[in-house]
Amino acid sequence: MPEEIPDADHELVMERVCAIDVAKASGVVCVRTPREHRRVSKVWDVESTTGAVSDLAGQLMELGVEKVTVESTSDYWRIWYYLLEAAGLDVQLVNARDVKNVPGRPKTDKLDAVWLAKLTEKGLLRPSFVPPAPIRQLRDYTRLRVDLTRERSRYWQRLEKLLEDALLTELPGGVFVSCGEIPQRVVSVPHHGRSNGYAARSVVVGGALSRVA
Repeated sequence: MPEEIPDADHELVMERVCAIDVAKASGVVCVRTPREHRRVSKVWDVESTTGAVSDLAGQLMELGVEKVTVESTSDYWRIWYYLLEAAGLDVQLVNARDVKNVPGRPKTDKLDAVWLAKLTEKGLLRPSFVPPAPIRQLRDYTRLRVDLTRERSRYWQRLEKLLEDALLTELPGGVFVSCGEIPQRVVSVPHHGRSNGYAARSVVVGGALSRVA
């Protein structure tokens, strides 16, 4: 059950806020809302799963939360930030190093979440830049393309080394065969019952002679 922590009246920037102290398997959630001329904090644990975070987003929307603060701990913050943002909440990511420099930070996760929520409602946290969803998607595609290109080059280099070890890159007369396109032709050649070495040598010799001619 959520634990209610009463608080005295003070000047606010936002009335309904939420802060999440993120860990690997779960996060400590603190929601601060007004109640009968005072403010209370509700604190509870939420698992770092898609279903649990999505349910949390629905609860925060029903409570009318104006701002959600997520602490950028390792990469654990991503599921929280992305799902809450997708639900239509105003989410800000704060750098854990910057937050630690603010005096008065408590030691326990529960009090840490309450403290983050109090800083959020007073507007004392500086959010980190998170690119919008289309830019994040473009970055993912770009990084994937770079990784695939790098992996492809590595495999062709390994295949070229195998051809060199099999003496399939140099022909009689000092003709050197470049392996830029030969490995692909060697891999795709139909052998028709011939040995692999014979088929590969025929491809290399044929490609080399056609270029020499």
